[in-house]
Amino acid sequence: MTISDTMGSADFVLIDGVVFETEYLRVPDEDTHADDVVLEAKHGEIEVALTRSDFDGAEHLGEGVCVLASGQRLRFLSAATIH
Repeated sequence: MTISDTMGSADFVLIDGVVFETEYLRVPDEDTHADDVVLEAKHGEIEVALTRSDFDGAEHLGEGVCVLASGQRLRFLSAATIH
């Protein structure tokens, strides 16, 4: 599974140990420009917006985890559904 697969279905993203709720996600593709926002997330009053260029050079570690070139560690998480 790639980071794009995981990112596209994430309900939450763990950024440097803090859980943020995803508000907007766009999996980068050939039509995505460097300054296009691909992730918006919120934790209380704290809001984070990352662009496609933030993900350039990111290292995918597996299991929905990646490290951005800036050093930020992200883990994309999906909510569990219990039936």
